[in-house]
Amino acid sequence: MVEMSVSGVILEPKTRSPIVVLKDADERRALLIWVGEAEANAILMGLEKIQPPRPMTHDLLLNAVKLLNGKITGIRVSDMRDSTFFAEIDVEVGGEVKVLDARPSDAIALAMRVDVPIFVAEPVMATSSVPINPSQEEEDAEAFRKFLDEVKPSDFGKLGGMS
Repeated sequence: MVEMSVSGVILEPKTRSPIVVLKDADERRALLIWVGEAEANAILMGLEKIQPPRPMTHDLLLNAVKLLNGKITGIRVSDMRDSTFFAEIDVEVGGEVKVLDARPSDAIALAMRVDVPIFVAEPVMATSSVPINPSQEEEDAEAFRKFLDEVKPSDFGKLGGMS
């Protein structure tokens, strides 16, 4: 597993679809996950630590876990099948870890609210990540920016469906 952090949410230039950008600790690889607008908003609110006046869906789930004396301990983007990312949420209850199947966008939104690690399985990184290196010359950085401007969901086998 590769520990990742949310670098931010960007918009795909042509379709204006939100993309969550996860980066590894060394900032050598990024994983781009297309999400819906509501999911992007939930991730950004968690990232910015914005508390809504009423609980959003992710806050409701977190409150339910707490009410049942549970604790979210981590999330994983565990697989990619048929052009769809899969995630898991680890919930500790009574000393035992339970695993919940989840969309990556929901798992990431929860991770942002409780500051737990985000991991991505190495096979997912091997097939779906893109290389980056912030210490490269400006020319290489420009090539990465151009890639982000031109990349589209179908380049990753992701058409229409949201994570």
